[in-house]
Amino acid sequence: MAEMTMKAAGSKKQSEMIFKVVAYIFCGLLTVMCLLPFWIMIINSTRSTNQIQQHAISFIPSTYLLKNFGVLWGKTFNPFRGFLNSFIISAGSTVCNIYFSTMTAFALVAYDWKLRKPFFTLIMAVLIIPAQVTSIGFYQFMYQIGMTNNFLALILPSIQAPATVFFMRQYMIPSLPMEILQSGRIDGAGEFRIFNQIVLPMMKPAMATQAIFAFVTSWNQLFLPQILLTRQDLYTMPIMVSLLNGDIYRTEFGAIYLGLLLTVLPLLVVYFLLSKYIIAGVALGGVKS
Repeated sequence: MAEMTMKAAGSKKQSEMIFKVVAYIFCGLLTVMCLLPFWIMIINSTRSTNQIQQHAISFIPSTYLLKNFGVLWGKTFNPFRGFLNSFIISAGSTVCNIYFSTMTAFALVAYDWKLRKPFFTLIMAVLIIPAQVTSIGFYQFMYQIGMTNNFLALILPSIQAPATVFFMRQYMIPSLPMEILQSGRIDGAGEFRIFNQIVLPMMKPAMATQAIFAFVTSWNQLFLPQILLTRQDLYTMPIMVSLLNGDIYRTEFGAIYLGLLLTVLPLLVVYFLLSKYIIAGVALGGVKS
């Protein structure tokens, strides 16, 4: 009997070890698949157009990085101006998105008012409306009030973010203790002070998660900036990269890959800066459960 028990325990350990090995191999393959496009983009930014046309995929860097930089500058590509313009728009949009969406979610969770559920249903209904449907009307409105070639036309609309409101509300329902809010009101704190000094610090993990998505979405936005910003000194990084394909006679693929690499770098920096808050939020959720 004891021998059978030992055999069963041994076979169980062996099966668990096999499962772990398979899981590690699977996770390793997923990691390679996720990192491969970034690696190819980095490598191709150091290669010439002829090398890329002959062999689209290579894992060995070449020696054309400085030449590709020269091609970028020769095409009136100004990465410093593009970085600045994109950062102003993306940072402003992210701040407006996160702050006002969290405030809206707070109103839906912390207060009991008659139209709370219909209001939340209306916010969710906005999600089914494609952004392209409203683009023409939005451009006409911005043109009539003189807001073209103005960064505010791309920043202020981010105040309405139904997906962020939904995420914040779902995060806030189990993690926001109403007793703390009541204690703040008893101590004489106003609603804005309660929201800014009590609610916002508790929402850091959720805010960091949504900040990454909001920043990436705003940074990569091409359609609206392309129709609202017509002055060259206001162009964002995606607009500048899209203009690299404008040469009729020859397309410099190495320069395009280099422009894409410069566009992606700030997104990676933002992710690494905010990832610790996401991990902290996951750990906090695991402890609560």
